[in-house]
Amino acid sequence: MPKVPLVNKAETIRQGFLNDVRRLATRGVRGLAHTRITPNALTATGVSLCIGASVFAFFTYRYELAFFWTAAALFVAGSLLDILDGALARASGKVTPFGAFVDSTTDRISEAFMLGAIVLIFARGHALFSVGLTVAAIAGSFLVSYTRARAEIIGLRGDVGVGDRATRVVVITTGLVLAPWGALPWAIGVLTALAWYTVILRAFFVRSQLLQGGK
Repeated sequence: MPKVPLVNKAETIRQGFLNDVRRLATRGVRGLAHTRITPNALTATGVSLCIGASVFAFFTYRYELAFFWTAAALFVAGSLLDILDGALARASGKVTPFGAFVDSTTDRISEAFMLGAIVLIFARGHALFSVGLTVAAIAGSFLVSYTRARAEIIGLRGDVGVGDRATRVVVITTGLVLAPWGALPWAIGVLTALAWYTVILRAFFVRSQLLQGGK
């Protein structure tokens, strides 16, 4: 498939890293494939942990350091399970279209709860610019997934860019860990920029494919 000029070597490195993570995840769940643990159970546990993380994030005004760090730990754990559920489905031969649909949907739910909690944190501190930035991050993050899905529906690739879920999880987690020192607004700014850059890049990438003979 052709690539637009903006897609550089960093994209190849990122894809290689994600492929390595998926392979490691598949190896790690081979033992679980022979148990009664199902991919859906991991999915449900993952989204529950992320929702729990958002609750801790909201109550950070009670004890900032402990609650922010607990929120970060739960969010990472829940996000890792979101990776392992797909790996378990592949390893156990339980891959289904509905399972993939549920997995993708719960990913959005997990992220929406956490970013929603961050909006409330900023609103409580009357940081209106940060509130607006987080709303833009939510919209951009959802559009990252939407643009890929729409591209694949018409038979094209839409997986370019650096604003995918794995990257967003890293940025959000970093912001939570460093939030007691004022880093959360900066992390949200980075998240917003990466998400919208990826949305625009995917739009140009799809257009490039269509111009060069795509469907």
